[in-house]
Amino acid sequence: MAMVCLSDFEAYAKKYLPKIAWDYFAAGADDCTTRDENILAYKRIRFRPRMLRDVSVMDVRTKILGSEISFPVGIAPTGFHQLAWPDGEKSTARAARAMNTCYIASTYSTCTLEEIAAAAPGGLRWFQLYIHRNRAASQQLVQRAEALGFQGLVLTADLPYTGKRRDDVRNGFRLPPHMKVKNLERAFEGDDRSEYGLPPNSLDPSVTWNDIYWLRSLTRLPIIIKGILTREDAELAVRYGVQGIIVSNHGGRQLDEGPATIDALAEVVEAVQGRVEVYVDGGIRKGSDVLKALALGAKCVFIGRPALWGLAYKGEEGLQDVLRILQDEFRLSMALAGCASVSEIGQHLVQFSKL
Repeated sequence: MAMVCLSDFEAYAKKYLPKIAWDYFAAGADDCTTRDENILAYKRIRFRPRMLRDVSVMDVRTKILGSEISFPVGIAPTGFHQLAWPDGEKSTARAARAMNTCYIASTYSTCTLEEIAAAAPGGLRWFQLYIHRNRAASQQLVQRAEALGFQGLVLTADLPYTGKRRDDVRNGFRLPPHMKVKNLERAFEGDDRSEYGLPPNSLDPSVTWNDIYWLRSLTRLPIIIKGILTREDAELAVRYGVQGIIVSNHGGRQLDEGPATIDALAEVVEAVQGRVEVYVDGGIRKGSDVLKALALGAKCVFIGRPALWGLAYKGEEGLQDVLRILQDEFRLSMALAGCASVSEIGQHLVQFSKL
């Protein structure tokens, strides 16, 4: 079967992944309203394309926090890549480097930070952090990431507790015995492991904005906060000195019936007034979705589930295919909308449908 668009990879992954793994990756919280709305919200945005613009030479490159990437799509942090492909996050890192884009490695990786760094030396990588009750373990992770050459620290803010994902409950989801949350293997005493590979209640629900000062004391890395959906929190992020915001609802896996990320984006962009870079994840399935997100003020988008579908198809090669398709679609959408470079993309390009 020719893999023409991202939904082809989704269909392949659904067909060939074990049901328990597919359900884990696909799961949203509760009724999955927000998960599905992330995709539907893009369909309500219409283009206002401009004609007779010279688009004979296209430039889709951009910069995030000063690092150039080949096009404005990076790989969002997702857990347990070995559920999709035996080499796990090592394959993800290699694909990101090959496509010259940013990969955000998850705290809940099934490969160590050292293995990820060694798999793709020189690649642009950020590290995503969950703060656990064992603060020493979190501190060590941050310092390991910096020592290994990771270039940004992404603090996930929307997970004081894990959302209720019904299929994981029904399936009694557990990591297979041969897989581990490698970066935290020796961080907790005893063998009492919950469904997500760590002891129950190991996340720290007492984390507040003041903990950004704590992180700042541990590292010189820029701090990006992930999970912001409102003007109020965007303003606080700026006040507490972060360098970037990822507008995210965790792929609809946390609080159900919150806003779609593309709908929350404009409010956050307006609140920060250019003082920090704003990115978005959730629901990106086509190159034209990338164009819409940039028109509404995102500097870059990050893909989560589609990266896992690419891994499930052919590992590193499959993920490169996914990224290449998005890059080609983005370039074509830009040209058809009348933009020859990323700098020409602006809010004038989009309107919200009356439907």
